[in-house]
Amino acid sequence: MSLERFAYLAMLVFCVGATLPLIPAFGLELGRRWRRLLLTVVLAGTPFLIWDVLVTHAGHWWFDADQTLPWPIGSLPPEEILFFVVIPIVSVITFEGVRTVQRHGGIRATVRPDPVDGRER
Repeated sequence: MSLERFAYLAMLVFCVGATLPLIPAFGLELGRRWRRLLLTVVLAGTPFLIWDVLVTHAGHWWFDADQTLPWPIGSLPPEEILFFVVIPIVSVITFEGVRTVQRHGGIRATVRPDPVDGRER
């Protein structure tokens, strides 16, 4: 199996890997609101998943078999189904991170006095 087969999966892993550090960095408490997150995934993903099945079945949309895993679930590669789980989750994490920054007036560097003259830097 060539590395090209993992292209779509690699994109999803990159999205998760780039977003997960925002949880501890901004002290996001998404675990406490897991039902809301699950509802977001279901409400955002289901209509598009249904649309994907319909348009791939009609031949209007397709997936490059060389860039997806060879084990389709129905007419969709597993990465496409994961897409509708991963993207809503990383969107919520990003949104909550931005809200946290806005709520606290932006990101501020720690201000420390200069050891030589005592002024804040």
